[in-house]
Amino acid sequence: MQEIDLSVIVLNFNTKRITVDCLTSIFKYTKGISYEVIVVDNASTDGSGRMLRNFQFLISNFQLIRNRKNLGFAAGNNVGIKKARGRYVLLLNSDTYLSGNSLKEMVEFMDEHPDVGVSSCRLANPDGTTQATGGFFPTLPRVFAWMFFLDDIPLISSLLKPVHPYSKSGFYDKDHEQDWITGAFFMIRDKVIDQIGLLDEDYFMYMEDVDYCYRVRQKSWRVFYTTRTKITHIGGASGGSENTIISELKNLKLFYKKHYPHWQGAILSVLMKVGVFLRAVFFGVLLGRRNHLKIYAKAFAIL
Repeated sequence: MQEIDLSVIVLNFNTKRITVDCLTSIFKYTKGISYEVIVVDNASTDGSGRMLRNFQFLISNFQLIRNRKNLGFAAGNNVGIKKARGRYVLLLNSDTYLSGNSLKEMVEFMDEHPDVGVSSCRLANPDGTTQATGGFFPTLPRVFAWMFFLDDIPLISSLLKPVHPYSKSGFYDKDHEQDWITGAFFMIRDKVIDQIGLLDEDYFMYMEDVDYCYRVRQKSWRVFYTTRTKITHIGGASGGSENTIISELKNLKLFYKKHYPHWQGAILSVLMKVGVFLRAVFFGVLLGRRNHLKIYAKAFAIL
């Protein structure tokens, strides 16, 4: 089967309207490259499957794959990756949309930088402000700074390079190499997939992007963020804040189990317990946010 420039994989789970908006923007703005769009539906119950089938009848470079159950982010995207024919594979969140020829720009960027294995562009909020998109690996000093509210302090942030750089710090205003990028816009070179393999399906959702970039950098590929183009990312469309917080913390422990010595995992558990307790006190008690108190109390129990 003939190779093409780019395979775009969009994972859909009960996000019918915004997935259609995402796809419409791709077909409207993408010019000058050969590409295919693969939508993987994770057993949606909102009628997504019926609506998305219409694209198959209208657009030749579109493919719909319907899973019988919700496989999660990593496994769901892997279904699409296995079908991809592109020199590059883009994992694109369903809650994103293009306003320019961003996909061609990113293909050209990757062509110009053959040592970059994974890349992302600038992600904008609907109001135009810049979103955080990735950062640096969660070493123990960085997790300590994160858990104890220290990583937003400019001096500490510049010294430690935080797990989640603050979006208003100016960090995302220029091109640079970083440890990991978020899965919302995650462009992978096909040679990287051949060498490293698929996303780790032990992560149902969250931290699979960190894990993949860790494996990429272990093989001496670069992970790069560029402001060459931008897309809009709505954020939070298929998962609530409680799911996000708890899943990220649980999967951070899994990441340590897979990649770091056991003694570091033990210290991590203590740091997270203390950090979650402090958040419950600060947000839930001092600021009176009962929902935060509930979330962090649940997280503390799970950890």
